[in-house]
Amino acid sequence: IDPTIELLLYTNTPPPADVPVPKSARWIELPGNNRWWSFARFPLAARRIKADILHAQYNLSPLAKNGITTIHDISFFIGPQWFSPRDRWLLQRMIPGAIRRAAQVFTVSQTSKTEIESTLPASKGKITVTPNACPDWIQPATPEKIAEVKAKLGLPDQYLLTVGTEWERKNMQLAIDAAKLSGKLPLVITGKSNKPPEPGIIRTGYVDRETLCALYTGATLYLAPSLHEGFGITHLEAFRCGTPVVCGPGGAMPEVAGDAAKVLTNYEPELWASTIDELLASPSKLESLREAGFKRVEDFTWEASARAAIAAYRKIANKP
Repeated sequence: IDPTIELLLYTNTPPPADVPVPKSARWIELPGNNRWWSFARFPLAARRIKADILHAQYNLSPLAKNGITTIHDISFFIGPQWFSPRDRWLLQRMIPGAIRRAAQVFTVSQTSKTEIESTLPASKGKITVTPNACPDWIQPATPEKIAEVKAKLGLPDQYLLTVGTEWERKNMQLAIDAAKLSGKLPLVITGKSNKPPEPGIIRTGYVDRETLCALYTGATLYLAPSLHEGFGITHLEAFRCGTPVVCGPGGAMPEVAGDAAKVLTNYEPELWASTIDELLASPSKLESLREAGFKRVEDFTWEASARAAIAAYRKIANKP
């Protein structure tokens, strides 16, 4: 978008093969372990080259000059019980200081902006919202690919889908309970799992990109039961693949959903089961959600977020 900006991408690993690095950027490998690297090696390297801005995620070293931190959400304050004591202590101790030191704070939704400002007043007046968007590789799968994946995984013609981890905040048990109460369709869950097999629940483990796109496109309904999200990228992934979405009220999920998903008011399994039954009984409602999803996903683009970031970079660097 703006090749006049020289972007230096510091990392302690080699560049992944699938990350395209533009000509105006350089990938610089700087070895070191994560904590010391973030606290000292990276900010000192940035100082040596006299970087105009240092942009990190969450924790921001006191050594950073003109530092920007991206904070996706503050769920560690909103739901501290979702975190281990160690992680909770680290995040609650380190993030307020990072915000005070930051010249600018990026976050990914208006909801997160409001939550950060109300919890950490030092952030007021210096938050830029740079929303997430749907990954470019998420695309509707062909009927042939869907059939291939269904045959490979032993899936029926119709199924419910949810994507995520079994972390408490993701609330996967709600999706399982709702699917069982409904009893209409099995629930497919992707991602790592140590749970034993159970009737009506199909766990695929991790899947590759093509398989994930096929699972989205082939699903009758996508369930997003998370208790809190700073954004909700899986909403957009489902929207792009033409899958109607049911989600809860936690965090930014209603903001991302807009009018393109069925946003429920609570996390009671009975409400979720009755909503599943209602939608499955109404092809017209499913089609209406599907069409709204196709439109909604276009409201979020990486280019718009990049332009917002560039404007903040220039403001902090005082280089219009």
